[in-house]
Amino acid sequence: MSEHEPTAAVTRRTPRAAVRHSSMRMGSAVTRIMRILRVDPPGLVIGTLFYMWSLTPSLLPRHWAFQGLIGGITAATGYLVGVILAAMARRWLLPQLSWWPLPIKVRRLIRIGLPPACLAASLITLLFAVRWQTEIADLMGADAPSYLGYLRAPVLSAVIAVAIVGTFRILRDIVGFVARKLNRVFRIPKRVAGVLSLILMLVVVYGVIDGIAIRGSYAAMNAIFSVQNDNTRDGAEKPTLPEKSGSPASLVPWDSLGFEGRNFVSGGVRADRLAAFNGRPAKEPIRVYAGIESADGVDAQMTLIVNELERTGAFERSTLVIIPTTGTGWVNPTASQTFELVANGDSALVAAQYSYLPSWVSFLADKEKAAEAGRRLVDAVHDRWLTKPADHRPKLFVYGESLGTQAGEGAFDDLNAIRSTVDGVLWVGPPNSNRLWHTLVERRDPGTPEAEPTYANGLVVRFANDAEGIRRNPDEWMSPRVLYIQHRSDPVVWWSPDLLLRKPDWLSEQAGGDRARAMRWYPIVTFWQVSADLGNAAGVPDGHGHNYGTVILDGWIAVTQPAGWTDADTARIRNALAALRGYDGPEK
Repeated sequence: MSEHEPTAAVTRRTPRAAVRHSSMRMGSAVTRIMRILRVDPPGLVIGTLFYMWSLTPSLLPRHWAFQGLIGGITAATGYLVGVILAAMARRWLLPQLSWWPLPIKVRRLIRIGLPPACLAASLITLLFAVRWQTEIADLMGADAPSYLGYLRAPVLSAVIAVAIVGTFRILRDIVGFVARKLNRVFRIPKRVAGVLSLILMLVVVYGVIDGIAIRGSYAAMNAIFSVQNDNTRDGAEKPTLPEKSGSPASLVPWDSLGFEGRNFVSGGVRADRLAAFNGRPAKEPIRVYAGIESADGVDAQMTLIVNELERTGAFERSTLVIIPTTGTGWVNPTASQTFELVANGDSALVAAQYSYLPSWVSFLADKEKAAEAGRRLVDAVHDRWLTKPADHRPKLFVYGESLGTQAGEGAFDDLNAIRSTVDGVLWVGPPNSNRLWHTLVERRDPGTPEAEPTYANGLVVRFANDAEGIRRNPDEWMSPRVLYIQHRSDPVVWWSPDLLLRKPDWLSEQAGGDRARAMRWYPIVTFWQVSADLGNAAGVPDGHGHNYGTVILDGWIAVTQPAGWTDADTARIRNALAALRGYDGPEK
């Protein structure tokens, strides 16, 4: 046997050695798990502070599940902030202090006593949180949470926080492992290897998030909602009236209108019911719509739209309303009914679908597409409208709601473009990222609040939170009129990435209307709170959040200025809308 040939004693482990080796491996795994789960005291303190901030009120009442989600995210964020600050202090500040490091007994006392103290502080704040949420719910007439139900929130928060912090620690360990390999295998200096490893990890994480999580999710949702687009809502039936797209006389096939398009054209109020509500003869309202599948491409879709307007006689009505839609092509039924009731059927509504995705997904993925779709629709209708005799054209208006306001704004460069193109604009619940809205709010008259700003003394464009604000000083409002309606409690209006690190003006102003007086701005936390509010934006009663109810009626009357209109007429239409509540079809 060669002296270099291993013996059996070397190549085989004895049973005792194998057990010892197995125990070492198990011990190493346990050690790694304990490293992932261990608590850093500064991180725990800052994480608890962030969690307590997350329990404070925001714009809308929060369900315990939303609170659990936001509490977990903010607690994990605070924990990571605390860890980073502590590391910086240990490196550059604490070594300069004579009392550092702390005695072992003090450190042990902190590690033992800090977790229960943080838990107690969190539970005490949770009691206040339920009271705050109850106050907001009462303010809006919504259901208030219970103490018992809200006790589930911290459990969910803890699970989410541990998962986030654990993930970051695993990624950190992977960065360290790769850095050591780069140092040993390729002889790269340790510091350079650490930087390279971190860059590689960031590239991989970005690739996974952007390529798989985001784009993959968008592709999957687009496929899912394209299937939904083929469905038809219960009660939506193919119209028989020639004034509706999708009818036998229409140029637009019923099956091509999409889910929201079929619902839109099958709805509405028949002329006989309009006459009953208004006490005088009425016309059959016109509703024109084209879906994504109604034509091959946007150009063909716009041509189809204007030809359908011609077919229905829309350019011979007194009022023509262009409605850039949200996401899947949804049009607010209450708004549609309002227009037709006020005009007593002497109206035409036109809209088009540009996406399969719902509004919130389109807001993230298709903002530019929404603006382009709005521009194309307004331009197509306006160009055909210009070909009609000036003294026989209908008054041309634009209406938009939520993401539809972003689509509508895309048709205009500024206020002058609006005034030279249409006879008035009503925009409801505009997202904070709207280009024109944001410019007007930023340039508001000095001393006026961001929550209800005044621009150029309200001569052309106005902002209102409610009916009273809409009716203020009507004689000083020039035509064509532009009106934004925005609730103080609408997270769609006030959500912005700037909330992460900057206190907005609207939170520096005195609370009023339906915004909670106890709401405060906290870095990072307020951003996540308002983000959670987005998920419940439409889950509150009318007149709050993103539910605008019949205030659209007041806005429409202010913008269109119908001749001889009185407060009694407004009350009559509001009663009619109440009678029609929850009803928008089928009227064939």
